[in-house]
Amino acid sequence: MSLTLPGAPLSGQPAGAFNGDVRAPRHLLYFEPTPKRIRVEFGGETIADSTGAHLLFETGILPLYYFPVADVRMDLLRRTAHTTHCPVKGDAAYWTVSAGGRTAENAVWGYPEPIAPWLEGFVAFYWGAVDAWYEEDEQVFGHPHDPYSRIDVLRSSRRVKVSVDGTVLAESARPTILFETGLPVRYYLPREDVRLDLLTPSEATSWCAYKGQAGYWSYGSADVAWTYEEPLREAAPVRDLICFFNERTDVEVDGRPQERPPSRWS
Repeated sequence: MSLTLPGAPLSGQPAGAFNGDVRAPRHLLYFEPTPKRIRVEFGGETIADSTGAHLLFETGILPLYYFPVADVRMDLLRRTAHTTHCPVKGDAAYWTVSAGGRTAENAVWGYPEPIAPWLEGFVAFYWGAVDAWYEEDEQVFGHPHDPYSRIDVLRSSRRVKVSVDGTVLAESARPTILFETGLPVRYYLPREDVRLDLLTPSEATSWCAYKGQAGYWSYGSADVAWTYEEPLREAAPVRDLICFFNERTDVEVDGRPQERPPSRWS
């Protein structure tokens, strides 16, 4: 979640209401310093190490770290001819990074003459183009931690029923409910309350910066549920529980059908 993703306060489509006329432009930028030390590794080298990094929040995009050029190993970067244009940030220049006998083409970008003047002197890295990211001394996966996003994990006695086309896949009166800023409510169920005989472990995986690496379960040809076997600290209570996509199954809570979230969460 981010301040600028759909449904958030600065998205132009807030889920809540203000007591005044607060209107975000269609394409909003918000640049904020982070107090964390941020490091980037590639090819066995630390290619960025900064206590002056900033987070850029941009409408419809997860926040990104931008680094002062002085905190980046520019000796390992080579400017290329590649360019792109953003109507609110300007014309981007790109650099290829080389270290440890490896190369990542156009993995770094910056705005030499930005429309937003505070971007001058900063560069950013494509998250997946480098080997590792660290906030302080802890490795971070998936995307930066957003200071305006959090998760709450609460035990509950609400009755949750999950089905697909009338076939019940799970039913439980002891869910663990995970509330995550800006995302649909998720109901994590004990395996004993899930029809595992109807599900097949999937080869798919994904990373969440707050919860860890997820493995998936399929019903028919679709992945319909997931599990965190080794969750990160904040999500420890959902370890080994199974959560179904609200978007791909029919979920009832206390007998009331739950509205399927917008397709953007699929």
